[in-house]
Amino acid sequence: MSPPLAAALAARDHLPEPEPVPAVTLNAARRLAIIGEAGAAIGWAERLAGQREVTVVLAAPVELPEGAAFSALVAATPVLSGHLGAFRVDGGSAPAEFDAVLDLSPEPLLRRVELPQGYVAPGRDPLDQALAIIDLLGFEGEFEKPRYVAVNERTCAHSRASRAGCSNCIEVCATQAISGAGDAIRVDPYLCQGCGTCATVCPSGAIAYQYPRVADSGLAIKKQLAAFREAGGRDPLLLFHSAESGSRLLAEQRRAGCALPQHVIPVETWSADAVGLDLLLGAVVLGATRVAVLGAGSHDLAPLQRQAALGQVILGGLGFAGEFLRIIDVDRGDWLSDLAAWTPPATLQSAEFRLLADKRTTLEFVVDYLVKHAPAPVAALDLPAGSPFGTVAVSEACTLCMSCVGACPAGALKAAADAPRLSFLERSCLQCGLCANTCPEGAVTLTPRLLLRDRRQERILREAEIFRCTACGKPMGPAPTIERMLAQLSGHSMFATPAAKARLTMCGDCRVIDLIQNEGSLKASEMTE
Repeated sequence: MSPPLAAALAARDHLPEPEPVPAVTLNAARRLAIIGEAGAAIGWAERLAGQREVTVVLAAPVELPEGAAFSALVAATPVLSGHLGAFRVDGGSAPAEFDAVLDLSPEPLLRRVELPQGYVAPGRDPLDQALAIIDLLGFEGEFEKPRYVAVNERTCAHSRASRAGCSNCIEVCATQAISGAGDAIRVDPYLCQGCGTCATVCPSGAIAYQYPRVADSGLAIKKQLAAFREAGGRDPLLLFHSAESGSRLLAEQRRAGCALPQHVIPVETWSADAVGLDLLLGAVVLGATRVAVLGAGSHDLAPLQRQAALGQVILGGLGFAGEFLRIIDVDRGDWLSDLAAWTPPATLQSAEFRLLADKRTTLEFVVDYLVKHAPAPVAALDLPAGSPFGTVAVSEACTLCMSCVGACPAGALKAAADAPRLSFLERSCLQCGLCANTCPEGAVTLTPRLLLRDRRQERILREAEIFRCTACGKPMGPAPTIERMLAQLSGHSMFATPAAKARLTMCGDCRVIDLIQNEGSLKASEMTE
C-alpha cells in the first residue's frame, strides 16, 4: 500500500465517533404462518410444530391430521401486510397476526424489490424451501435496527391541499416503506432497510439519510483527502461502496490479485444508493479529482446514474472539462481495468467548507464554489427533465390569486404585502410542480435549469394595479382577479341589467347601499305586522 493511501485510510480511523443514530426495536416471538397449498403447507407445519406456534393459512377448509400440533386459518384470498413481529393476514373470518411468514403460494403475496425481514417466499423447490426456513428460524427475540432516514415534513413537497407534487421517494422505495400521509410522506422505520435511494432523489432534503449522515461522510472525506495530499498523493479517486456487497466484492478482487489502484481511496457507506448529488459534487470540491460509486448491492442504478449525469452537466456547463463522476455497473465489462484507466481531469482547488446536514444548503455552497472557480462562467445552465433546480414562468392568464404561493413548500414564490405582485426566488425552487398543479388558470410553467448569476435576488413574475370600488374607491383586490370574476359572471341572469353589472364593481358596503337606494327594496320603516 502506498504511503498516501495508507495515510488516507488512517485518517478515517482517527475521526471522532459520529452522533448515534436513533433505533427502532422489533420483537419476534414464535407465531409462524405458513401460507400456500394444503399439501406443502401442512407438510412443513408438521415438521416445524415443535419449534414454532404454527398456523397454516389455506384457501379452503381441509381436515388436519389427527393430533396435529398446529392450527389452520381459512382465507380464500389472503392479504399480507406488516413486518417482522407484526405481520397481519386479512381475508379470513378475522384478521390474524404473526411474527414470521413462510409463503408457499404459487405467486408470492408480497411483490417488492426488498422483502421485509421475517418473510420468505422460496417457491416450489423443496431445497429452496428448506434453506429459507433455516433463515426464518433465526428470527426470534428482540432485534434493533437504525432509523435510517429522518423526515422533515415542513419541507416535504409531496402534496398541498390534495394537489399532487413530488412522489420521487415513494416511486423508488424498494421496500414500500414510504407512503403518502396527507401533504407529507410517512416512512415506516420497521420496513425501511436503509438503501437511502429516497434521500438521493428527494429534491428538498426533506428525507435525510442518517447512516451515515452527509455531514459525517463529508468530514471523513475532507480529512482523508487532506491526508492523501499531505503524504504526497496526487489525483485521488474516491470510490464509494456499500458496507456489505461492495466490501465483499473488493475483498474478492484482492484475493484474486486484483487490488484497487493506489490512487483510489475506498469510502465505505451502508448503502451506495444513498450517495446523492450533494455527496458527489461535494467530494469534487473537497479535492477528489474523480468520484465513483460501486454499484454492487444496488437495487436500481438508474437514480444514481441520473444524479451523476446531472452533476456532470453542471461541471461541464461551467467549463470543467473531463469526466468527474461515474457509476460503476459491476455486471458490465472489466470495471476495475476501466477504473485504473480513468484519466483524471484538471485539478480543482480544494474547498475549505464542510458538507452540511441540509441538502439544499450543501448544494448552495458547492454551486457557489464551482461558479467562483469556473473556467467558463455562464449565467444559467439548461438541465435535464426531473432536475431539482429550475425556473417558473406565469402567463397573462395569471390573475394573481396567489394560490401558487400557498402551495409552494420552499418559499420560492412570494406575494407582496403592499401590492398585487408575485415574485420568485429561483435558488429555492424544487421543480416539484405544486404551483402548476394548484394554479386554477393553468398559468404556471416550469423549466429545469440552474441559475448561476444573481441567484439570491428575487424577480417579479407578475404585478398588476389594485382594483378599487367604483363608488367609494376602496381597494378590492388585484385587478386581474376582479376582471376575471366580472367576465365569468357577465352572462349570469342575476346580472343582466347595467345596474346589476355595475354593482359587481363595488365593495360590499357600497353594493348594499346601492341595492337599498335603487332597487325599491322594502325598508324597515315600511314594514307592518
